[in-house]
Amino acid sequence: MHMQHLLTGHTRIVGVIGDPVEHSRSPQMHNAAFAKAGLDYVYVPFHVRPNDLAAAIAGFKAINVVGINVTLPHKQAVISHLTSISREAELIGAVNTLTFTDEGIHGDNTDAPGVLRALAENENMSVPVGENVVVLGAGGAARAVVVALALAGVASMTIANRTVERAVALAEEMRQKTGISMQGLGLADAQLPVAVRESMLLINTATVSMDATHPLLISADWLQPNTIVYDIVYTPPVTPLMRAAAARGCETLGGIGMLVHQGAIAFEKWTGIAPCTETMREALSLSTHRKET
Repeated sequence: MHMQHLLTGHTRIVGVIGDPVEHSRSPQMHNAAFAKAGLDYVYVPFHVRPNDLAAAIAGFKAINVVGINVTLPHKQAVISHLTSISREAELIGAVNTLTFTDEGIHGDNTDAPGVLRALAENENMSVPVGENVVVLGAGGAARAVVVALALAGVASMTIANRTVERAVALAEEMRQKTGISMQGLGLADAQLPVAVRESMLLINTATVSMDATHPLLISADWLQPNTIVYDIVYTPPVTPLMRAAAARGCETLGGIGMLVHQGAIAFEKWTGIAPCTETMREALSLSTHRKET
């Protein structure tokens, strides 16, 4: 049994804001990592309603909070309250990590580099520089994935989504912002099987992949054995898409790695120290509740 962390006047405060926030698994992940590193920090969930966002951020700055993670519905609204934001956060149009300094408040989006770290830590995988990639979904998570891969230098991207207009709009916006070749398709488009066959990496961001009763968004027959299939949905740990891809001989990756690494990057920004990601991963696995950081 761990000894209870004694909070003193020296304890530094970090946390997460959301509405709701009770479902967040970030407190257990970060507090376990602080304990492992012997750091006198505590990570607290704060329920902040949209109308209270400005007051909350001013309050955090006034009481010397070190950093804050931002979850729904504040990821876009928070930007207008910041002094500076990273290139990734600017391109994605969303911030998930705040760092308070004497200079002001800096915003990052650690989901983007988190995706790349999760790929890179697996020995049979690599970041697909100069390769073709397919992204399923066109929501907030897809934006982070597309920006991460564009900045990493992929050759081209196909974004496929049930509502084709969203895929086309995201592809056009990101092509203009990054200069990377992009196309947006509907799931029934005849170009999609071609794109999947030619891709080195397929990333799913659509939460429908959680549902075993729902048909797969793509046909597993389109997958080539040398294509990596990465499902950033982390509940269940092996999604129906991952199972179908593994049966085709593909290397597969689930979403817990991204969750761990986006947290680890925030931890580093706040403390200057790299956390034990294994400790963070173990802490996450203790909770079976589905969440978004």
